[in-house]
This record gives sequence, structure tokens and C-alpha cells, in this order.
Amino acid sequence: MGLRALLKPRQDKFLQSLVAQSEVTMAGMVALAAYMKKRSDKNAAAVRQAEKDADEMRRVLIDDLNHTFVTPMDREDIFALSRAIDDVMDYAYTTVEEMQILDVEPNEFMRRIVSLLHDAANEIHLAIVGLRDNPSEAAEHASQAKALENQVERLYREAVADLFSGPADVHHVMEMLKRRELYRHLSNCADRGDVAANIIHDVVVKMS
Repeated sequence: MGLRALLKPRQDKFLQSLVAQSEVTMAGMVALAAYMKKRSDKNAAAVRQAEKDADEMRRVLIDDLNHTFVTPMDREDIFALSRAIDDVMDYAYTTVEEMQILDVEPNEFMRRIVSLLHDAANEIHLAIVGLRDNPSEAAEHASQAKALENQVERLYREAVADLFSGPADVHHVMEMLKRRELYRHLSNCADRGDVAANIIHDVVVKMS
């Protein structure tokens, strides 16, 4: 067996790991969307499980990265892309945790933002799938993910503005502070998706 054939499975393993990690993140976003429709323990548990699965996948990827000499793209890019995807899932998890702690019901703004986050996670997944065989398509999906992040940011600002437009009693102020914190979690989730998309663009340029 030649050297190239010997190394190829190890090269493919990292892309497969990133694809699997992005799939878990997509599943987490589906669970988050379900939680936004119905704030139940069952839907919260599904988000928590996806976050745990994502953490384990990242742990295995980093261990493999530390024991592999040849990688399909720069080691730093593999590490950073995995971290960004993991951060997306982390913010989904912390959103649910704080909604439960603060006893906040989802509203239409949160549901709309999470719908966009789900779409962005799907675009990131498709971009990673395309990295090996169709870099130009991967770049297009990454661009779509960035466009969705821009939509989230516009909706985030609209949601925050709406918070400050209500009656200024004590109850409203407390509700405003809670929801603003949760909006920030969702905005940060979108930001990390944007980071993942930027890394994918960098990888595509290096592969060109």
C-alpha cells in the first residue's frame, strides 16, 4: 500500500468528524426549535443531550488531531472550525438553561431567531460536506450561513428595541432584563455560526 493510500483514511476521518459534529448541531437546533414551540422538560433534555454529544465528538476530534501527522487541511483550521461549531451548540444549551432558571416563556422573536439559526446550521453542515469534493459549493453554503447571521442580527436589534417600548413598571423591567440576556445568547449563537462560515471560506481559498 502506497503512502497516499495509507494516509487517506486518516485524512478523511477529520472531515467525517466535522460532518458528524455539524449533524449533531443540526439536531440540537431542531430540539431548540421544538423547545421554543413547547417549553417542556423533554425538549430541554434533547438540547442538553445534543450538547453532550457535541462535546464528546469534539474531544475525540482533538485527540485524533494530536495523534495525526497529515491532515486534509491546516490543523489550526480543523481545530477552529470544530470549536466554532461546538460554540453554536453551547449557546443553544445555555439559552435553554437560562430560560428554565429565569422561567421565561419563548416569544415570537425567539422562535423566529431560532428558525434562522436552524437554517444557518444546515448551511454550515452542507458547506462542510462539500469541502472535500466541491469547494465552490461549500463556499456558497458558507455565504448563505453568513447571510442568515445578518438576518439574526437585524431581528435581534428589532427584538431589543421592542423590549424598551413597553410600560416602564417593575415587572416589565425585570422581564426586559431576562429577555435581553436570552436574546444575547441567541445572537452569540449566530455569531459563532458566522465564525464557522468564515473559517470554511478560508479553507476553500487555501484549497484553490
